[in-house]
Amino acid sequence: MKKIHRPLPLFFIVAILLSVADILFCQEKQQLTLDNMNDSTLLQAFSTPRTWWLANNTAIIYDTRKPDSVRTLESLDPASGERTQFLDRKKAKESLAGLFPEGKPPRFSPAPSQISPTGRYGYYLIKGDIFLLDIPAAEFTRVTDTKEAEKSVNFSPDGNKLAFVRGHDLYVYSIPDKKETRLTSDGNDSLLNGTLSWVYWEEIFGRSDAGYRWSPDSKWIAFLQTDESGVSVQHYINDTPWTPTMTTQRYPKVGEKNPRVRVGITEVGSDKTTWVKIDPGAYEYIIRFDWLPDNKTLCVRTMNRLQTDLDFYLAECSTGTARHVLRDTDEGWVNISDDLYFLKDGKHFIISSERDGYNHLYRFTMDGKLVNQITKGDWSIRSSGGGVFWVQKGVTGIDEKNGWIYFTALEKSSLEKHLYRIRMDGSDMKRLTDAEGTHAITMSPDAHYYFDRYSNISTPPSLALYKSDGSEILKLAESDPAGFRTFDIQYAELTHVPARDGFQVPVSITKPKELDPNKKYPVIVSVYGGPSAPQVSNSFQYGSIWENVLLNNGYICMTVDNRAATAISKKLENLILKRTLGEVELNDLVDAVRWMKQQPYVDPSRIGIWGWSGGGSNTVMAMTRSTEFKAGIAGGTVTDFRFYDSKWGEAIMKTENENRDGYEQYSLLKYAKDLHGKLLLIHGSHDDNVHIQNIWRFIDELIDADKLFELMVYPMRGHGVGDMAGSKHLHHLMLDFWNRNL
Repeated sequence: MKKIHRPLPLFFIVAILLSVADILFCQEKQQLTLDNMNDSTLLQAFSTPRTWWLANNTAIIYDTRKPDSVRTLESLDPASGERTQFLDRKKAKESLAGLFPEGKPPRFSPAPSQISPTGRYGYYLIKGDIFLLDIPAAEFTRVTDTKEAEKSVNFSPDGNKLAFVRGHDLYVYSIPDKKETRLTSDGNDSLLNGTLSWVYWEEIFGRSDAGYRWSPDSKWIAFLQTDESGVSVQHYINDTPWTPTMTTQRYPKVGEKNPRVRVGITEVGSDKTTWVKIDPGAYEYIIRFDWLPDNKTLCVRTMNRLQTDLDFYLAECSTGTARHVLRDTDEGWVNISDDLYFLKDGKHFIISSERDGYNHLYRFTMDGKLVNQITKGDWSIRSSGGGVFWVQKGVTGIDEKNGWIYFTALEKSSLEKHLYRIRMDGSDMKRLTDAEGTHAITMSPDAHYYFDRYSNISTPPSLALYKSDGSEILKLAESDPAGFRTFDIQYAELTHVPARDGFQVPVSITKPKELDPNKKYPVIVSVYGGPSAPQVSNSFQYGSIWENVLLNNGYICMTVDNRAATAISKKLENLILKRTLGEVELNDLVDAVRWMKQQPYVDPSRIGIWGWSGGGSNTVMAMTRSTEFKAGIAGGTVTDFRFYDSKWGEAIMKTENENRDGYEQYSLLKYAKDLHGKLLLIHGSHDDNVHIQNIWRFIDELIDADKLFELMVYPMRGHGVGDMAGSKHLHHLMLDFWNRNL
């Protein structure tokens, strides 16, 4: 008898398919190790399309999630959500290759270094020369072919010119005329025009060589001239040749002479420079110079050496005559902010200030009279993403016509960043983002649309386009766990633990997927600890990759922010005034670790700590001024703020004349004799940020105290080691140290 085959019920088929999928999914799981932690699929989880807003309020997209062979620039109409190809990649690549007929052309990327405000052009720097891409035509032009390298290249607002620096002087290139004009001619190794000294590049302009500004009408350039002739010199040995060579760096240390700076204004095509007339004795730093919408006036912001006073001057570009309009002050130091906006009504400007202890927005008349405080509360506005933490920028857009200011802030939670809007009189404030986590916002010039790059602690970034009222138009990239799923990555848990005075210290804890109830685990604590530099946040963390390698080797990971590091308020930040690397940072760290030791899954005798830069300093402090830790790794460590640069060191600690006792009391050198546990010191020999002098001096103190330690110096590496070989070696080194000591 033949058997009759009846079709299986649909639900049964689905169940079978899901079971097979589960089996295959489980089979695909891999354990994360030192050897595969750089797998490209892990980085894929952080990738979202790059975007540029144009002056006409349309956008350009470069989708890095697409296969490299088909990636190109696309245009996006935010009103319709329509995406169209904007660049013929193949034609552009062939055009670039045609400029290198006798040699191998460079690898072509469709994403330029910068796109002009009109969207027509993009520029590339190739081996120190400028190449210009006409994007609609997909044709390249070589702009420069010089022995000296060009740098600091920027399009004019009208998109028809390029400004750049060559040999410490400022130049402009007219794209329609293909003509180069030199604007300054006195630049040399110690006199810089339109480019920045190291301390200005690092501490004031946030690692951006922003030494000049185009006027809105593209007819004028204001630039910073820097005289470094009196600044002390740091030396670095290049050990590569048989006979070592030496390079130098101008670096003003605490108490030493700073670069002298002034602002010049020149009309494009003219060889005349008008200098802004501000008494050089009235300031130590020029921290910003910004054009007003009228194209005739420049706002110059200066700061005194103690960094307690921020002065605003308005200067006429034709004469350089300047008048003082406003002073902002802080008992500790005034943080640098890019939140300065001159309204088109010509009557008002808006700044951010921490004058009430929190970072908020204020509106003033043009003569510096306060009109109103715009945002208020026990929370701060905060940059939503990109840039460095020590340069603030919370405003994402201003719609003057409809009377709205858009900004990101920590109002909902100090661990989250959300987008808000508010009226200029401070009314009708509303949160526009709903999903818990971190929203990085970039708005169109007219503030009618915005991109939101969103993530949380367990959700990789996604990217979407929104209307200014918070309604979604288009999802550009969904959240993609990618390799995080393949390697079964575990995510951190966010919580707060009580300090001795009740303050809730933010911490994150990453544990194995299944804790063995019969086992007590060693814990590795990560710390940075610098002022308003939080590491604990409800955002997708790159550091979770390294943490999972540690998890798979039997460790639990913890990150701690002391109260001054949380960015909650200037009040908390100022607690470390004149006493950084002291009790404020240490007590919160110790209290959090003691709480952790009480957890049933923790072995309290096996606690390690590590950090880099400021985290290295906090690690050394914890290893010398407490007995909570069995082992520690300190990288790129400041051991005495007299070895650090004038701008950052004196902001917190002031000058030695004002705070000599503080420098002595909080120097880590004096505590070397109290080292408790095993310590590994790591430094790059060419670290131009935290000089290796810091470690040599600390090691001397350890030797005098007969304290054993371990040392790893990475030859000719900088502050972060950086290269792939160095990074791989560093992780092997660290894991080996933990395995031997925890």
